[in-house]
Amino acid sequence: MTSQTRHPPYRGDIDGLRAIAVLSVVLYHFGVPLAGGFTGVDIFFVISGFLIGGILWREYDATGRVWLRHFYLRRFRRLAPAFFTMLAVTAAAAWVLMLPFEFREFGKTAIASTVYLSNVLFFRQTGYFDVAAHDKPLLHTWSLAVEEQFYIFLPLLILVLARWRWGLLGALVAIWAVSLAACVLLTPAYPTATFFLFPFRAWELLSGVLLAIWGHRRQSGWQGWTPFAWIGLLLVLVSVIFIPAGPLFPGLLAILPVAGTLMLLSTGNGTHGVSAMLRLPVLRFFGLISYSLYLWHWPVFVLSSYLRDGYAHPAEAVVWMALSVALAWLSWRFVEQPVRRADRLPGWAVLFGTLGASAAALAFGAYVYLRDGLPQRFGPEAAVHIAASGDFLQDFSRCYVADQLPLDGLEVCPIGPDGPPKVLVWGDSHLRAFKEGLDMAAHEAGVPGIILWRAGCPPLIDIRKVETAATPAQNTACTQANTQIKQSFARLGSVEAVLLVGRWGYYAEGTGSGLDAGNRIAIYPTTGPEEVGEAQASVVSRAAEATVAHLERYFDRILVLRQPPEIPLYDSRRAAREAAHAGLPFAAPPRTEPEVDRTALADRAAQADLPWQALAAEGRVALIDPWPRFCDGTRCSAVVDGVGQFFDNNHVTNAAALRVRDLFAPLFEGLATEAAQTGATEG
Repeated sequence: MTSQTRHPPYRGDIDGLRAIAVLSVVLYHFGVPLAGGFTGVDIFFVISGFLIGGILWREYDATGRVWLRHFYLRRFRRLAPAFFTMLAVTAAAAWVLMLPFEFREFGKTAIASTVYLSNVLFFRQTGYFDVAAHDKPLLHTWSLAVEEQFYIFLPLLILVLARWRWGLLGALVAIWAVSLAACVLLTPAYPTATFFLFPFRAWELLSGVLLAIWGHRRQSGWQGWTPFAWIGLLLVLVSVIFIPAGPLFPGLLAILPVAGTLMLLSTGNGTHGVSAMLRLPVLRFFGLISYSLYLWHWPVFVLSSYLRDGYAHPAEAVVWMALSVALAWLSWRFVEQPVRRADRLPGWAVLFGTLGASAAALAFGAYVYLRDGLPQRFGPEAAVHIAASGDFLQDFSRCYVADQLPLDGLEVCPIGPDGPPKVLVWGDSHLRAFKEGLDMAAHEAGVPGIILWRAGCPPLIDIRKVETAATPAQNTACTQANTQIKQSFARLGSVEAVLLVGRWGYYAEGTGSGLDAGNRIAIYPTTGPEEVGEAQASVVSRAAEATVAHLERYFDRILVLRQPPEIPLYDSRRAAREAAHAGLPFAAPPRTEPEVDRTALADRAAQADLPWQALAAEGRVALIDPWPRFCDGTRCSAVVDGVGQFFDNNHVTNAAALRVRDLFAPLFEGLATEAAQTGATEG
C-alpha cells in the first residue's frame, strides 16, 4: 500500500480551519473577549477525527485491516517530540517558579499527561481548596489525552470488526449516537465529567471519522454545496464568539462548533470565498504551527500570570502571546518538522526515543511528587508562607455520607473518640479549617462529636443565600442542607452541646475583605416577608436569634466561635510567591501584608459580633473568642512565632487550629465522664 493510499492530498483550507481553532483558544485564554473561544478544542476534535480516522479507514478499505505498528509510530513521530520538548521546558520554568504544593501537583500532572490520562486526573481534581485552573501549566493536555484515548479505541474497534464491514459502520454510528446522547443528557447534572472524559467527547471525533468514511465511499472531492460553507463558517464564528463557558457546556451547545466544522470540511475544496479565506497565507501559517502553538500557549499563559500575579495591562498579554507564537514556530521548525521529515529515521528509533522520553518524564514526575514538591528550592524568607500554603490538607477518612435519618445525604465527620456524639459542630468552611484542632480537642477531652460543614453556607436556619463564588445548585443545596439539619435536631438525642462556626463578617457585610473583596453573598429569609431596604446585617441578626431559639429547644448548651480576625491583604500562596520570586525578572511587586492594624478591623468585626454578643449578654450562648491568639493590643498577624496561621485572608491553617484548640474546652466540659459511661473509646 502506498503512502498516497493512506494520506489524502494536502488541503490548505484545513490548515486555515486549524488556525481558527487554535487562535480562538489562545485569544480566549489570554483574555480577549471571545466568550466561546474554548470551542476551538471541539473544532480540533472534529478535524482530528476527519484526518486520522480517514487515514485508518482508507487503510482498512484497501487492505481489510489496520497496521497498528505503523499507525502508532506515525502518532509518536507527529506528537511526541514537540510534547516532550514543551514538557521539559515547562518543568524547568516550574522548578524556578512554582511553590512546593503546586510543584508536587505539577509532578502528578506530568505523569498523567505522559500516559494520556490527564483528562481523568483533572476531572477528579475538583474541590473547594483545589489548585486553581490557572495554576496548572499542563491543564491543556486534557484534550490531547481525549484524542489519544480515542486513537487507542478506534483502531482496536476496526480490528475486532474488520471482517464485518457493515457491522463496523453500524457500531461507529451507534457509538456516535450513544456518546452524543450521553453528552447532551448528562451535561446539566455532570458538567465536569462530560467536559473532560472521553466517552462524552467521542462523538465529536467520530463526527469527523464518519464524514471521512462518507466522503471516501462517495469519492468526494470535498467541494460540497457552497451555502454549506457559509453556514459552517457562521456556526463556527457564533460558537467562538457567543457560546458561554460554564455548566451548560458541552451538551447541546457543542453541536454548533461540531456541525460548523463538518460543513467546512465537506466544502473546503470548493472555489467559494470561504475556501479562499481559509487558504490565506496568514491562516495557513497558524494552521501549520497549530499543534505547537496549542502546546506552548497555555504554559506561557499560566507561568507568566503566576510570575506577574495577573496582567496589569492588556499590552502584557500581547507580549506573552507573541512569545507563545515564537516558541511555537521554533518548536514547529526545529522539532516537529525535522522528525516528521526524517524518512531515514527508523521506526525503532522513534519508538525507543518516545519510550525513553516517557520514562524520563515519569521519573521526574514521581520524584517531584514523592519529594513533596522540593520545598528546599526556596530560602527561609519564603518558607513560612510556603508552609502555610500547604497546611490545609486534612484527614477525612472518618467522614461519610449518612444513609439514614435524620442526616441522610449529608456528609458527617466524626471527631474525638468513637461513640454516640455528645457535641455537634455546625458551620461553613471556617469549621473545615478548624477541623484538626476540634478533633484533637475532642480526643483530649474524651468526648465524641460530629461535624457538619458546607462551604459558603451560614449555619443559620430559615435563610437562603446567593453567592457569586457558588453555582445556583450550590446555593440551593445550602438551603436544603440547613433545612434538613434544623429538622434533625429533635432526633440527635445523644447531643448535648452545639458549637456554631462561620465567617460572620462575610454574611453580615455581604462582601469579602481585602484580596477577596470581589466575593459577594446575599442572605434572604425563607420565612416571612422580606423587608424592603433592610440591611443584610439585620437579616443575619434575626436569623441568629431564630437559630439560637430553635437550638435551645433541644440542647443544653450553645456556643459560638467568634470569627477570627481577617488579615485583608494576606494570602499564603501569594505571599510565598512574592518571597520566592523576589529578584526574578518581570516578577510582580509585593502586594500582600501579613499584618493589619487592629483598629482597621473594628467596624467589620463589630458588625459580625453584634448579634452574638447580644445573645451572650442574655446568657443564651457562650462566645469563644480567638482574637487574643492572633492579635496583640495594636495589630493582628498571619504569622505567630514564625508559623503561618492563615491559609488565605480568613481561613486558619491546621497549625493555627491545633495551637488554639484549648479554646474549645468549654464545648466538652462536663461531658467526658458521661461519654465514657456510654462506651466511647479512643478512635
